[in-house]
Amino acid sequence: MDTIAIIGGTGPQGKGLGYRFARGGHRVVLGSRTKERAEAAAEELRPRISGSGSVEGADNAEAAEIADLVVVAVPYDGHDALLAELGDQLAGKIVVNCVNPLGFDKAGPYGLDLGPTSAAEKAQALLPEAHVVGAFHHLSAVSLLSEADVLDHEDVLVCGDDVAAKARVLELAATITGKPGIDAGPLRLARHLEPLTAVLISINKRYRVRSGIAISGLTGGQR
Repeated sequence: MDTIAIIGGTGPQGKGLGYRFARGGHRVVLGSRTKERAEAAAEELRPRISGSGSVEGADNAEAAEIADLVVVAVPYDGHDALLAELGDQLAGKIVVNCVNPLGFDKAGPYGLDLGPTSAAEKAQALLPEAHVVGAFHHLSAVSLLSEADVLDHEDVLVCGDDVAAKARVLELAATITGKPGIDAGPLRLARHLEPLTAVLISINKRYRVRSGIAISGLTGGQR
């Protein structure tokens, strides 16, 4: 059983991912700027967790320190500063970045122009001793927190440069969707995965649904 920390674990997506991982049998530590807020979020989820998984709360630094794998699910505005603060705790660990740099105006959501980089690539630059993987960008917080057994209508696209780290996250995706994630290529492709979330939000608003990503054409043996 891995210990998985969710940095930003009190937000909707972070809490939803924590819930799914705990249901899948992992020890989950929800991280927040204050331990009290994290513990309150863990207490909210705990009655819904059965089996060998567990969920607890800690401040971000403590959560990162004790985890085997760390998921970063914070708003983009505070992303760089927070990761710089946690550099020592994250050294040598798999860090899964699911941050989507988005803006909103009267026309709706859009991907921020970061130039020739992405939030995931920025994370790798800030954490040179960590193994950064981009994944879980397109999962709806509402779906993650639902009572559905697995989100088997969706695929998790995973990008990264470290082969072993990416393989671990591809495997972890099955905790949520019931099937391995899909290898979407090197970390630089996070530049395209992150803003795609804006398209999904727009579709959701237009059709009043919770849309997701599903890749056709792959057979079971290719996953």
